[in-house]
Amino acid sequence: MSEERKPKPLPFVANFAAGAIAGISEILTFYPLDVVKTRMQLERGQTQHGLVGTFRNIIAQEGVGRLYRGLVPPLLLEAPKRAVKFASNDFWGKTYMGLAGETKMTQNLSIATGCSAGATESFIVVPFELVKIKLQDKASTYKGPIDVIKQVVKRDGVLGLYAGMESTFWRHVYWNGGYFGCIHQVKAILPKPQSSQSELMNNFISGTVGGCVGTILNTPFDVVKSRIQGAEQIPGVKPKYNWTYPALITIAREEGVAALYKGFVPKVLRLAPGGGVLLLVVEFTLGVFRNALGPPYI
Repeated sequence: MSEERKPKPLPFVANFAAGAIAGISEILTFYPLDVVKTRMQLERGQTQHGLVGTFRNIIAQEGVGRLYRGLVPPLLLEAPKRAVKFASNDFWGKTYMGLAGETKMTQNLSIATGCSAGATESFIVVPFELVKIKLQDKASTYKGPIDVIKQVVKRDGVLGLYAGMESTFWRHVYWNGGYFGCIHQVKAILPKPQSSQSELMNNFISGTVGGCVGTILNTPFDVVKSRIQGAEQIPGVKPKYNWTYPALITIAREEGVAALYKGFVPKVLRLAPGGGVLLLVVEFTLGVFRNALGPPYI
């Protein structure tokens, strides 16, 4: 694509729809890895079963269907979550370029844009993530998503659905900052695409690298989030894990620094190629919208 040809700007609804389609595609492909990741993160102490061991234990003890336990909340969430991710990234990108007086995205602006998009996304995610974690836990006795909501609200009030808000905020800020920041840098390094096929491949490669870097940055915050949301609140008892950064120190002190990366392997196996799938589907869908609205470039 030549520098003179710029993709046609699209309305918010197009970015929203593209993000929704991409999110659903990604989660249907990689969800079992998310269940395994959560199980590994909820393990306390030094004992770890690893990726293959956790898979085997779940299938042997609970059946294959358990790998899709808790799928409904993230599936319901995925459309608005990913839609907000890419739509808010587009919004913040335009906003920051305007404030900085830039006509093209820079590396620093792409990181700031990603972090802001992640912060925006996090406010939508929390209740769905809490329900998902409660259902994915091996010790879970909840009948389903509605049962989780009813019991949490009855016990802790409506705000109980927002347990782990702060850790979720940091998790999404770091992941999106790494993800979108890397996409910008990797695309600048890759050869300029000469066809739509090579452009899609560049999107997949940059999205995969971005997903890997984002996962490296945010896994410790994801571990804390899982611990906070997986714990049952006991009246009058101070939670062991509450605020993010003190919880990071507690886990590292009691279980070792490596414990902050529990579940990293299934997480990166999902989110690295998942990040590629996300960007690939988003860009493909936006291309369809541009073609439908007339010439795709200006």
